[in-house]
Amino acid sequence: MKLKKIFIFFFFNAIFLSMASAGLESLPVQDGGRIKPYDTFARETLNLLWGKETYHGRDATNVVFSWMLIPKDWDNTEFLLIRHSGLREALNLDNKRLYYKPADIMVSNRFVLLLQDLKNKRAAREKLDPFFQAVETLENQVSAFHAVSTGQILRIQPNIAENLAWKNVADLDVEFRDKFSMITENFVKMISAKASGDNAVAKSASKELSIAVDNYKNLARTKFGEYYNDAKISAEVFYNNLHPFRWAWIFYLAALIFFSIGYFGEKSIWMKFGWATSGVALFFQIIGVSTRVYILGRAPVSNMFETVVWVAFGTFVLASILYRYTGARVLPVAATMVSTLCLILSDISSSVLDESLTPLEPVLRDNFWLVTHVIIIVSSYAAFFLAFFIGDIVLYYFLRDEKKYQEQINSGVNSIYRALQVGVVLLAVGIIIGGIWADYSWGRFWGWDPKETWAFIALIGYLIILHGRLVGLLKNFGLAAASVLAFSLVIMAWYGVNFVLGAGFHTYGFGAGGVEYVAGFVAVHIIFVAYVTTLRRGISRK
Repeated sequence: MKLKKIFIFFFFNAIFLSMASAGLESLPVQDGGRIKPYDTFARETLNLLWGKETYHGRDATNVVFSWMLIPKDWDNTEFLLIRHSGLREALNLDNKRLYYKPADIMVSNRFVLLLQDLKNKRAAREKLDPFFQAVETLENQVSAFHAVSTGQILRIQPNIAENLAWKNVADLDVEFRDKFSMITENFVKMISAKASGDNAVAKSASKELSIAVDNYKNLARTKFGEYYNDAKISAEVFYNNLHPFRWAWIFYLAALIFFSIGYFGEKSIWMKFGWATSGVALFFQIIGVSTRVYILGRAPVSNMFETVVWVAFGTFVLASILYRYTGARVLPVAATMVSTLCLILSDISSSVLDESLTPLEPVLRDNFWLVTHVIIIVSSYAAFFLAFFIGDIVLYYFLRDEKKYQEQINSGVNSIYRALQVGVVLLAVGIIIGGIWADYSWGRFWGWDPKETWAFIALIGYLIILHGRLVGLLKNFGLAAASVLAFSLVIMAWYGVNFVLGAGFHTYGFGAGGVEYVAGFVAVHIIFVAYVTTLRRGISRK
């Protein structure tokens, strides 16, 4: 009962916060091919330049808006993040720091030369190495700051005459300019009052700012009502304030602790706590996924971030179904391990996994194929990930005493086998549907594209494992070890093709970063399997 009350408190508190932010945060802005709240625009822009969504405790909405009002002050503020040490050296910057003044970068002759080299590589369609990826990021940072400081990127007035390309702050019509001037006037008053510590004036100015924003939106709604979707804007502000996937991994982590105590300590009461807590986590995850679906109007599996979130969801759902029929306690333990890991990565790795809500690439705009092919493929990854962590747990029991823990080993191996069966069926169906989609989109069923090839390699690898188990070549230990090692094929198909190879028709999924961590993750598990294998052989010889 206490857990339920805590959940209700946090959930409705988040709703209250999202409704309370009906000021500048909720102003509709056209950016990135869609209409989004200024709150989202500011968070994404500040995260691009600063690497975080807050600046020394200040909200992104206030910080980014101030770039436009006092650009010269920000020109000489060290807030431009340059992570790549080689790029810092190439620009002749102090390599002991990470943040630099925009003015220092924009007047650098070295930066101009690097941009020319980048332009030549793009013209030649060369794959960008990490150095030039960092140059490209810096180009985007400088361009974004300049566009905000001049008002060019903040498009807030619908403009039917120009094919729905909204007008920016610098080009507003007179009546809209008058309304917007009231926004800036009250914003300056609010910020000044906060800086001087006059909370009463700051609170009053904040209310006036909300009224000014409402007046501006009412004018826009009167003239361009069909282009002003307040419901989706409010939903996105709610999503930004709630951070549903963050709450999900927190509750999944708590569930993992409960399930682990119940499983390793063999106490049923802790399993009940685990199911209750994981139910709350699942609810937050469903809220996050469904809100993204509502805002974008499509299935939430179009980029790496969304596939990671879906794997966390699919793993727990599959484990819950298998547990319903087998009662194997190892299933929820392994599932919450996967869900916690995936959602933590999605929450803290914003530089690698882009959380932003972006429109679909042309190849993904057919929702039927997106739902059938991509969701089925990603769901197969969830099944294989589940088998992977169960394999880790089974190997742990082999390491301790395989005779003493024979019951746990048998239960774990049976769960691995079931998860692999589900994964193979889903992957095979997904590949076939993907071929049909490829014929529909690209005019060929199969072309040995890197993504297709590695999905096929993963399928063959897992089919070999299942057949090896079926004919008796893989015993309990062999199946557990194979489930751990074979997941490297999934990692290559899921992550490696997009973030390492960076080639093929699946350009909508490309990215960069995190290679050393993924490689380390794979290497640690290979070493773990080799260690358990060596130790087990030594014991059997004795």
